[in-house]
Amino acid sequence: MFVKSVMFYICVITGICGAYSSSYAKHPIKPALKLYVFDCGMLTFPTVDMFSINNDETDVRELIVPCYIIEHEKGRLLWDGGLPSSIADHEGYDEAGQRLDKTFAEQIKPLGLTMASFDYVAFSHMHYDHVGVANEVTGATLLIQKPEYEAAFADTITIEFFQPELYNNLKNEKVQVIEGGHDVFGDGSVQIVSAYGHTPGHQVLFLDLPKYGPLVLSGDLYHFRISRREKRVPQFNFDAAQTLKAMDKVEKFVKDKKAIFWIEHDFAGFKALKVAPEFYE
Repeated sequence: MFVKSVMFYICVITGICGAYSSSYAKHPIKPALKLYVFDCGMLTFPTVDMFSINNDETDVRELIVPCYIIEHEKGRLLWDGGLPSSIADHEGYDEAGQRLDKTFAEQIKPLGLTMASFDYVAFSHMHYDHVGVANEVTGATLLIQKPEYEAAFADTITIEFFQPELYNNLKNEKVQVIEGGHDVFGDGSVQIVSAYGHTPGHQVLFLDLPKYGPLVLSGDLYHFRISRREKRVPQFNFDAAQTLKAMDKVEKFVKDKKAIFWIEHDFAGFKALKVAPEFYE
């Protein structure tokens, strides 16, 4: 009441009531938004030719596998689920070139969270290195593109690197099938953007962080920096033509939003980030 009285007094003295009200309506206070980053595994490759990159074009052979938690006043979202927790039973890299030093469930304990703490879960796509903890998540609504849902839960799995035993429990959870863009919390601060091609229903995530600024998490639109610079499409992508269209679409989106762009698998970039319990806001 006091604030309203003061504003009314200023309004009468200055005569700029309408201008103030209009400005406030166009620039409402944003709700709190936080992003937590986690190390959910590593992959190592003897060769990078499967990514349509010659071995002499980059000396990078290790890719990070991150997970992210987004906290909003209307709910909590898990974005990407890393490698399967069972890999943590093996010390160092296993025979398949996978390493997980600490399970995601263990990493979120200091935040007071469990695998039942999420309102929503969304994966950039259903490859095994992005859905490793999917079966451990309970009570969350899965946000998934229609083509991805149809491919991932088909009677016969035909997509390379889809391992339904890692995510089949999601059949018993709530599912929201989406097509195209999706505003997760309804205020534009957390948006899923369709980017088909790497898999049938691949998607990326946009965050409008109040302090850090607009950010796009790439999923597997790119794996390496050279992939983005030269629009290299991995040999194992579901649809190369769709991938190239998705690259153009997302790059335009990034430009329009003036967003920072994180290549999720970029280990060098990841090492410069703050990881949980620190966060971005």
